[in-house]
Amino acid sequence: MARTNSTTRNEALLSRLRAERRPLVMGILNVTPDSFSDGGRFIDPEAAIAQARRIQGEGANLLDIGAESTRPYIGARPVSLNDELARLQPVLRPVIALGLPVSIDTIKAKVAAWALEQGAAILNDVWGLQRDPDMARVAADHGVPVIVMHNREVPDAALDIMADVKAFFSRSLDIAAKAGVAQRCIVLDPGIGFGKTPEQSITMIARLTELRSFGLPLLMGLSRKRFIDFLSPSKPGERLGGSIAGNVLAALAGADIVRVHDVAETVQALRVMNAIKKAWPPA
Repeated sequence: MARTNSTTRNEALLSRLRAERRPLVMGILNVTPDSFSDGGRFIDPEAAIAQARRIQGEGANLLDIGAESTRPYIGARPVSLNDELARLQPVLRPVIALGLPVSIDTIKAKVAAWALEQGAAILNDVWGLQRDPDMARVAADHGVPVIVMHNREVPDAALDIMADVKAFFSRSLDIAAKAGVAQRCIVLDPGIGFGKTPEQSITMIARLTELRSFGLPLLMGLSRKRFIDFLSPSKPGERLGGSIAGNVLAALAGADIVRVHDVAETVQALRVMNAIKKAWPPA
């Protein structure tokens, strides 16, 4: 039933992903106490809903909500199924009611299924369908777009990171196909900062165009990430300049979605970028 009721909405969203000339902006809403950038700020349901309204008002096209920190290898605490649901229950439906397509950021298939049943429109799995064996089935059952992110437990500086990302995505696509997830429903995210050294994250951004070989939309989630601190020492809330620079370059390299904390600033930067691109003289 969920698949039948959501097919038209999800096909429209996928068509929009393919048709937009500039990247869609996905605003981040963390209802967690320990996210690396804004942990605790929106754990209160009223604060979370107010932030969702702000994200919408600043021009976001999509909203990504998560109730368990997935910050890479720096001490994020696992969250039980019940606790994750308890954080989402007072927030998810009011946020969905605002009208933005909502993505559920979770590594638990049961949380994903519940959120999609409430009306979430996208599934965002930071383990690329390779951690919870039921995740691909949930995506297939609901017929929703699914964001497949590359991840590793720990970084390996000796690794050919581009080869590792491509091999990971090939495995994820195989899992998706076997579960019945339509390939047109998949968005690829190289997972900046996840299981990567800062140098490898920079490499991924610089070589993003190589992932075009998969023929799928690409998402870039580099907002406030640690590689910026590596290049210019700064706390997460002080990394706006680096985030804007990275997102503009990612957009020029072909990113279809940018996942960001600073929505208004990113929307403005992408509008300026797009206007300048249109004014470029012919090559």
